[in-house]
Amino acid sequence: MKSNISRRTFLRRSALLGSGLVAAAGGLSAAGSNFRVSQPFETIIANGLIYTGDGKPPFRGDVGIKNGKIAALGRLGDYADRMVDAAGMAVSPGFVDIHTHTDTNLFQCPEGDSRIFQGITTDAGGNCGGSPFPDGPFESAALFLEALRKQKTGINYCTFTGQGSIRSAVIGDWNAPAAAAHTRAMKDLLERQMDEGSIGLSCGLEYAPGAYASNEELVELLQVVARHDGLFAIHMRNEDDRVEEAISEAISMAREAGVRLQISHLKAQNYNNWHKGPAMLRLIENASKEGLDIAFDRYPYIAFSTGLTSFIPLTGRQGSVEDVLARLRDRKTAEEFGAYARSRFERLGGSRNVVISACTLPANKETYMGKNLEECARISGKTEWEFVRDLLVEERLKPDIVAFAMTEDNVRTFLSHPLGMPASDGSVYSPRGPLSATIPHPRSYGTFPRFLGKYCRQDKIMDFAAAIRKMTSLPASRLKLKERGMLVPGYYADVVVLDPASVIDTATFENPHSFPQGIAHVWVNGKHTIKNGTHTGALAGMVL
Repeated sequence: MKSNISRRTFLRRSALLGSGLVAAAGGLSAAGSNFRVSQPFETIIANGLIYTGDGKPPFRGDVGIKNGKIAALGRLGDYADRMVDAAGMAVSPGFVDIHTHTDTNLFQCPEGDSRIFQGITTDAGGNCGGSPFPDGPFESAALFLEALRKQKTGINYCTFTGQGSIRSAVIGDWNAPAAAAHTRAMKDLLERQMDEGSIGLSCGLEYAPGAYASNEELVELLQVVARHDGLFAIHMRNEDDRVEEAISEAISMAREAGVRLQISHLKAQNYNNWHKGPAMLRLIENASKEGLDIAFDRYPYIAFSTGLTSFIPLTGRQGSVEDVLARLRDRKTAEEFGAYARSRFERLGGSRNVVISACTLPANKETYMGKNLEECARISGKTEWEFVRDLLVEERLKPDIVAFAMTEDNVRTFLSHPLGMPASDGSVYSPRGPLSATIPHPRSYGTFPRFLGKYCRQDKIMDFAAAIRKMTSLPASRLKLKERGMLVPGYYADVVVLDPASVIDTATFENPHSFPQGIAHVWVNGKHTIKNGTHTGALAGMVL
């Protein structure tokens, strides 16, 4: 049979097929009547500086995409349906954020605005002991993940099961020991979540009710995670005065359970603990040398973010919202809480270091959001604790804060450590719609561009090849993601094109709803999602 294919096309195709560069492209071989005239690549990203994600030096070339996957790397000519010129740009695997609180915000902004615009193609949610299941909006991981599949999202998503959510479902939110029957029920519940797609267990041991669990109870749950080869992500019991003891505790539990350990947002909080950074790293390094599978993550900022309820002692946070509010309204109990809160203000270096970032009532939003506690107290005519107490009551415990408590030296040290990786501890937000109504920590918009622009390009803590590995293949390997985190033929085409000379965050604590600079293109599972800095509307994310 005579083919109508031109000699030039035939020669170009033969050269590609003969080069061995089109591995895993699928359907590209010429075989009898199955011979195809269509382009072998749907997209070629041409002339870029390619970082494969393994930490090796980059090379100049092209990336071919076919059927949602990386089809080839090399010099691929112009044989594609769509050509994107990446001259002068870096081409990287999509960024993987191992520690997020994205979760249900994806239902309000399925495009994933604050994530996808900074090059994040995969979020791991359900962290710090809280997940939307089994005690929350969804009864199980299966129902939550299926709802996300039906919704469709602009980014890939996977989730931990929150240990606090498990405990709340079985025991409630009280500071009560787990009886044998409780432990069995929690283990059975966790087993089901793992079977339904959860990637591991997260703990938030500074929060109620997860903090009320004993180490013995936690080890029982972690043994379930170990059987599934899942990951144990821990927000430790303490991140300031007893941070070294908390690291040792986490290591001990992981070792006893035989589970892989990820220490969340490693920090030495409050100025009197800043000197502990090297000792903290030695504990982690020694555990690794002794055979524990351990790593940690860290966001590239000196401020943390949490709920205003953190100024209530742990014992005072147990029970329902009404239970906690009743304690705040009781004069004697509230004064006891006040003594605790004032000690926290002092350890943080003063109430001026604590900023109100989210309120629900319009009057409070207008008056207090974005101001520090010292300013809020002056405006309200109250002491700092009186203001905090009254705001918690008015807002039914919902306000959030940002607090400045860390040092740049430790941020650089933790991010540059071989076992460390950047992660946002943030969520999906958007400059439009309901998710624009608060003043979140800028890490939700800027973590990865800030890591590349400020810490790697400007501060030179490492080269881009090492940095990109920390944002791609390293977290992907921790999460056991299949065919993600590298630019390798056969892997899913999660790809970022960025300008190494200009990539930087623009989100600030005053104006966090601001997209970064220097991220030109993003593909998610082969779909062009960010094109010349603009969202295409594609919702190609997968539940992993």
